[in-house]
Amino acid sequence: MTDENTCTHLDAIVDDLTPSNENGCGECIELGDHWVHLRICMSCGNVGCCNDSKNQHATKHFQKDGHPIIQSF
Repeated sequence: MTDENTCTHLDAIVDDLTPSNENGCGECIELGDHWVHLRICMSCGNVGCCNDSKNQHATKHFQKDGHPIIQSF
């Protein structure tokens, strides 16, 4: 039984992640664009730019793949 105050997304977190790109947002790099901050997906390690960035690749990753938890990278 799940406590109503417990986040049901916590099971999506993978403990030993490998970042998709150590150098920044891979999609921005390919486009020749810049980012403000980076986020890492806690399910797969995708590194994307934040919503303050022009391309918002971290949000686009969530919309495409549905991975619910990110953190600052």
